[in-house]
Amino acid sequence: MNLGMIGHVDHGKTTLTEALSGTWTDRHSEELRRGVSIRLGYADTVFRKCENCDQYTVEEECSLCEGETEPVRKISFVDAPGHETLMATMLSGAAIMDGAVLVIAADEPCPQPQTKEHLKGLEIIGAENIIVVQNKIDLVPKEEVKENYHQIKDFLKETSLEDAPVIPISAVHGTNVDKVIEAVLEKIPLPKRDRSKPPRMPVARSFDVNKPGTEPENLTGGIIGGTLSWGKWEIGKEVEIRPGVQVEKKGRTFLEPLKSKIVSLRKGNKNVEEAGPGGLIGVGTNLDPSYTKSDNLTGSVAGEPGTLPEPINKIEIQATLLNKVVGMDKEKEVEPLRTNEPLMLNVGTATSVGTVTSARDTEAEIELKLPVCADKEDRVAISRRINGRWRLIGYGTIN
Repeated sequence: MNLGMIGHVDHGKTTLTEALSGTWTDRHSEELRRGVSIRLGYADTVFRKCENCDQYTVEEECSLCEGETEPVRKISFVDAPGHETLMATMLSGAAIMDGAVLVIAADEPCPQPQTKEHLKGLEIIGAENIIVVQNKIDLVPKEEVKENYHQIKDFLKETSLEDAPVIPISAVHGTNVDKVIEAVLEKIPLPKRDRSKPPRMPVARSFDVNKPGTEPENLTGGIIGGTLSWGKWEIGKEVEIRPGVQVEKKGRTFLEPLKSKIVSLRKGNKNVEEAGPGGLIGVGTNLDPSYTKSDNLTGSVAGEPGTLPEPINKIEIQATLLNKVVGMDKEKEVEPLRTNEPLMLNVGTATSVGTVTSARDTEAEIELKLPVCADKEDRVAISRRINGRWRLIGYGTIN
C-alpha cells in the first residue's frame, strides 16, 4: 500500500516517515542544506505485530516483551513537501497515494495554510482514507497540547474528517508511533488491485544512476519509478512511455513515445523478477539515461505498447470550483473560470500549465503547454495564479 505523508511545512512529515521506516527521505543536496523536502520522498517498510503482547512495530523483535513479531502489511511511503510553492509536487504525489497521514504540529496554531491546502488537495484527487496525527507534543506544555488538540478537532469539523481520531505523537522520540501503525492498519483498507489488465504506471520519478565520468560501454540505462495502477511488470517485457520526446523530421515537430525492454525491477528494497500493483517500483530500462535524469519523465505514463492513451494538448473539462481559495493566510472567494486566463492542471502525476480558450459556466476548454496522457473521466486538479502563487481552486473531469 502507498501511504502519503501530508501537511504544512516543518510539521514533521519526514521525521515521522523515518520513525516508521528507518529511512530519511530528504536526499537531495538542497533538501539537506535547507532542512525541507523539495521533491517527493520515498521509503519502504513492513508493519509488524508482536505475537505475544499485540504491540505494533516495524522491528522484528518487540521492544516491550522481546517476543518475535510477524509481518502484517508492506508499506511504501510517499513523503510530500509542505511548502506552499511546491503544491504541484504534492498533488503529483497524491495521485499515487492509497491513503495518507495528515501531520499537524502541536507548536503552531491549527490550521496552518498548507494543512488546509493539502487536505483539500487529497479530497479533490479522490483520496478518502486519511488519519490525523498531532506531532511535536514534546515541545510545548501539556495545557498547550490540549488547546492545540481542540483546535485540530474544530478544524476537522469543517472537513471530510469530522469523525477522524487525532493521535498525539512525538515522531522524534517515537512516542505513540505504534498507535499510528495500528490506526493505518485499521482505518486504511487495501484497495482492490486488478493484475489481469495490461500494466499502467504513472511515472512519479525518473533517474540517471550513472556517476559522472562513467565510460559509455559501462553506462546503465535510465530508471523510472512509480506505482502500477493495474497489471504487472515482468523483466524482459516491452514498455512504452508517453507522451515521449519531441523529434523533428522534415521540418515537422511531433511527439515520439519512448520504448524499451524492462531490464530490472526493484520493489521494497529488493530486486524482483515480477512486480504487481501497490507499493513503489523502480523499473530499469535500456533507455539513454539523458531521457530520465533529473525527473525528466515525471508526469509520463508507462505501459504495454499500444495500450496507452494518445497524448493531448487540448482538453475539455467539467469543472467543480471550491467556494474559497485555500492555502492563503486570508481566504478569498473563488471566481468563475475566465477565457484567456492561465491555469495549472494536475492530471495523475503530470503537471501542465494551460490557457483557457473557452469558458462556459462549469465547462472549459484548455490548451496545454505540455501534453499529457489521460483518459476520459480522469480527474484533474485546477490551480489559479493568485498573488504570484498557484492556488488550488477546484477540480474537473475530462470530457
